[in-house]
Amino acid sequence: MKLEFLKAHLKRWAFFVLAVVSVTACGDSAFLYGGREMADRVAARGGWERFQTTAGPFNLLGYRSIRAPSNGDLSVYIEGDGFAWVTKTQLSSDPTPRIPIALELASEDPSANRLYLARPCQYQSDADLARCSPKYWSGGRYSEEVVAAMNAAIDQTVRATGAKRLRLFGFSGGGAIAALIAARRTDVIQLVTVAGNLDHAAWTTIRKVSPLSASLNPADMASTLSRIPQIHFVGKDDSDVPPKVAQSYRSRFSDPARISIIEVPGVDHDCCWVERWSGLLKQYVYVGAS
Repeated sequence: MKLEFLKAHLKRWAFFVLAVVSVTACGDSAFLYGGREMADRVAARGGWERFQTTAGPFNLLGYRSIRAPSNGDLSVYIEGDGFAWVTKTQLSSDPTPRIPIALELASEDPSANRLYLARPCQYQSDADLARCSPKYWSGGRYSEEVVAAMNAAIDQTVRATGAKRLRLFGFSGGGAIAALIAARRTDVIQLVTVAGNLDHAAWTTIRKVSPLSASLNPADMASTLSRIPQIHFVGKDDSDVPPKVAQSYRSRFSDPARISIIEVPGVDHDCCWVERWSGLLKQYVYVGAS
């Protein structure tokens, strides 16, 4: 067990170093950046516009790349739970992700109009973070106030761009948020998740951790979500959110015909989705697009 634990941590550290190297390429010094600096650098590579918006009780960070506002389509990417826990029992003091995987995925998306949203309490100043309750990255990470705020932030960009059709993408816990938002909107034409926590009741049972009693569960929205075409990518080697979670979610649908679960070999929870993403989009999401 100790050997497996060491291997897992070495793999995560190697992935972190590779991400930093990729962000600091093209003449930048190879220093380790904080979460906000790394996100800014990832966004700068693609010419994304950074913005902050107030939605509900939260100050949310986002990035936008709107190249064809008259197109009518908007691809929305929602970040994962971030650095929510230091260990299985010790809660982090700042949930900002060390590596903004959802933003990296969004940067590989060829869509003309893209929106990235961080989760509540991520990428905040010390003053704003001090006013943010830890429940929003622990038991209440998918609470009604979180989902409502994220949905309101999407509405702001929809109004600004005139978008008519949304594709919602979510990484890890962002997959849960994307599904919960999709359940309350009528303009979502597709729901796509990557290593998504789609049934947190099943997930907490599998992981033997405390139930997320203050959170909404996407699996409970099956009757509403059944109208939306869905693709859920899961890593075959993912032990954080194993494929069984997506399978449990799909089992809640009386007719799962619109739900595709794609198990990707050689991928775990963090590595190596970004490297595979362009190909997965072309093969499964934007089929036939040039």
